[in-house]
Amino acid sequence: MSDSSNRPLRILLTFRAPVGGLFRHVYDLVKGLLRRGHEVGILCDSTTGGMRGNALLAELEPSLKLGLHRLPMHRNPHVTDIAAFRKVAELVRDLKPDVVHGQGAKGGIYARLGGVLNPNSGPIRCYTPHGGSLNYYPGSLAHKVFMKIEHLLERGTDLFLFESQFVLDRFNEFVTVSRRPTVIALNGLYPHEFNPVIPNPDARDLLYVGEFREAKGIDTFINALLILEKSGVRPSVQMVGSGPLEATIREQIASAGLTELFDWRGVTPATEAFRLGRIMVVPSRFESLPYIVLEAVAGALPLISTDVGGIPEILARDYHYLIPPNDPVALSAAIADALGRPDAELRADASKLSASVQERFRVDLMVNTIVAAYTHALAVRR
Repeated sequence: MSDSSNRPLRILLTFRAPVGGLFRHVYDLVKGLLRRGHEVGILCDSTTGGMRGNALLAELEPSLKLGLHRLPMHRNPHVTDIAAFRKVAELVRDLKPDVVHGQGAKGGIYARLGGVLNPNSGPIRCYTPHGGSLNYYPGSLAHKVFMKIEHLLERGTDLFLFESQFVLDRFNEFVTVSRRPTVIALNGLYPHEFNPVIPNPDARDLLYVGEFREAKGIDTFINALLILEKSGVRPSVQMVGSGPLEATIREQIASAGLTELFDWRGVTPATEAFRLGRIMVVPSRFESLPYIVLEAVAGALPLISTDVGGIPEILARDYHYLIPPNDPVALSAAIADALGRPDAELRADASKLSASVQERFRVDLMVNTIVAAYTHALAVRR
């Protein structure tokens, strides 16, 4: 690694799937790095991404001086990891990056294993957890195994870049309190994302946007709707997204006799999805610092959310509709209260909340914080 003080940094980003909030974070970071004149490369999975992820990568590729590199990667440990480890070593040898930055658990393994094997040599190795392995149930076998892996990889890490205080606290609790440089760089939004969302004339009462999987607590949402039905309240619901439990969730709704309340839409850009409902419901069991909540708050969309992960860092602990997870009674009460208030009153409160987060959650601030952390870690290495 040569002196980088008077030239653009050469940065290789490694992560698994070009989907969801992690990819939004990476995409915004790459755009910001490129605007600041740095040279960037990407290594990620070739089997995920879909039309949207692939289109965004294709948009970035002509500007990636260190290239776009894709090969098969699996969420859990797999034989394909060997090829990925070799590819990172090859790219480090040939491209001579100053920084290798792993995003998410799998990207973090790829970025940092070389630092464990050859500490204090080559590029600085950086890591941004996004929940992932830290969100396994504490005490479970998977959690114990992944925390031991995280502890081993800490030795090969020059810089930790956390996207929320929640993930930092969880890392400190279950892995270690690292002596390595540690920085919180909150996820950011662009100024135009703080424009108020105007619901469509046919918008439904309630809106869910996200993945259809166990961690999202959609079964709690269904049970809350059953409680409301017993009191004669039957709000219409718009579901937006996809996921492995979609068929199961549809069966649960049908068994509850609530099918007619629901309309379904596949994966949809957030700004379009937000216009499909008056009040967004986030019934999650686990989150880190979810973009979907941040985007909804920025757009002044009335929101009911569970108190999990880094969500209170967006909403604040005293937010009226911040409720415990796995509690259909509390969720039904919050929904009933929100439905009973005038739209103008709900939206006025949502506008105040949007204004309160605008200075803290900015893309330019996020990128500047990360670049400053890179520069500091490089100086420590030199």
